[in-house]
Amino acid sequence: MRTYVGRQQAVSADDFAELALGTPVELWLGVEGETDEERAARMDAARDILTDPEYSDLPDGLVRLAAGIVEDHPELFDVLPLRRPARRRSARRGVAA
Repeated sequence: MRTYVGRQQAVSADDFAELALGTPVELWLGVEGETDEERAARMDAARDILTDPEYSDLPDGLVRLAAGIVEDHPELFDVLPLRRPARRRSARRGVAA
C-alpha cells in the first residue's frame, strides 16, 4: 500500500512527517552533533516559519501528528511506578560515659 500526502509519496515515517508538516523534521528536532551556531540558525529558521502566515496551522498539524503517534504507539508512553527505596536506618549506638 502506498501513502501519499497531496501528490507526494511518503516512503518512510520521516517522509510522511515532512510532507504532513511541510517542513523537514530535522528543523524541529535538530541533528546529532550540531554545533551551537547550527542550532541557533535552526532555531531562528523555525521561529521565522512559525511567524509566517502560510504556516499558521503548523501548531495544529504538530498536535495532530503527536496525537497520531500516541494513538499508534501507546507503548512508547507506558509508565511504571518506581518503588521507593527503603529508608536506611542509622544504627544508633549508646554514648559511652
